[in-house]
Amino acid sequence: MTGRPAPAALPPTLRRWLGPIAALAALLVLLLGVRYADASKPGRVDARIGATVDGVGPPWRHVALALDFLGEPGGAAMLIVATVTGCLLLRRPRSAVLVVAGAGLTVGTATLLKHLAGRTIHGADNLSYPSGHTAFLTALALVAALLASGRLGLGRTAGTSLVLATALAAGAAMGWAQVALGAHYPTDVLGGWCTALAVTPATAWLVDRTADRLTDRTADTGPRPRR
Repeated sequence: MTGRPAPAALPPTLRRWLGPIAALAALLVLLLGVRYADASKPGRVDARIGATVDGVGPPWRHVALALDFLGEPGGAAMLIVATVTGCLLLRRPRSAVLVVAGAGLTVGTATLLKHLAGRTIHGADNLSYPSGHTAFLTALALVAALLASGRLGLGRTAGTSLVLATALAAGAAMGWAQVALGAHYPTDVLGGWCTALAVTPATAWLVDRTADRLTDRTADTGPRPRR
C-alpha cells in the first residue's frame, strides 16, 4: 500500500469550468421542462428538425435501432459492465463508482423529470421529456472523457473541450436515433443531454468528496506507531 489516494473522478483542473456549465445545463433543463410541460405536440423547432430526421429508412434505421438498444436495459447493462471493467483495469476505482452512480442518478433524474413535466408523445402513456436514452449515453461518455482527461493530464481548456466534445458526440448520436425512430422530440433530446451534463459532474464531485473523507477517516483511525 502506497497510501496515495486514488485518482479523482473529476480532475481538479476541470472543476472550475464544469461547475458553471453544469449549472447552466440544469437551468436549461428546467426552462425546457416548464416550456413544454403537459404538451403532447411538437414545438416549432421540434417540427422543423423532426421533418428532416423522422422516419429514416434502411440502412440508417438499423443504425438508429442499434443505438436505441444501447439505452435499453440489456444494452445499458452491457455498457456499464464494460465501462466499469475498463476503469478497474486502469486502476481508477473512483471512475468505476462514478459509472454506476452517475448513470443511475442521471437516468433517475430524467425519469423524475418525465413525471414532473408530463410531456407526452404518441399517446398519454408515453412520457417523453427529457430523453432517458440520451441522458444515459451522454453520462457514460462524460465519465469516459473525464477519465481520459485525468490520465492524459490535460489542462483546463483541453480537458473541458474533450469532455464537451465527447458528450456532444454521444448525445447527438443517441438523440438522432431517438428522433429518427419517432421516440422523442428534438427538445426532449436536448433536455436529456443537459440532464447528463448537469448531474454527472456533480456526481463525480460527490464521489471524490466521499472518497476523500473515507480516506481521511481511515488515516485518522489507523494504527499508531509504537514508542
